[in-house]
Amino acid sequence: MAGIGPITQDWEPVVIKKKAPNAAAKKDEKVVNAARRAGADIETVRKSHAGTNKAASSSTSLNTRKLDEDTENLAHDRVPSELKKAIVQARNDKKLTQSQLAQV
Repeated sequence: MAGIGPITQDWEPVVIKKKAPNAAAKKDEKVVNAARRAGADIETVRKSHAGTNKAASSSTSLNTRKLDEDTENLAHDRVPSELKKAIVQARNDKKLTQSQLAQV
């Protein structure tokens, strides 16, 4: 290794630091249990709708209320049986199956 120059010792201290734990690491079960054993204060906060589906289903929207209050009859009129028989008879006269008639 000629041409590099003399090798010298660097005596400056090197400090290696760990990153501070993030929020997810603080919530880890192992960390919480270790803090309990150490006697540290642990704050437990329950969210208002945690573990339930109340937020999605309890509040009725305006559209839901309108649909509930609607009393209009939305049934379709029935097809007379004479029309049904006429369609079947015409299909049979042409010797078509139901799937062939649907593709025509």
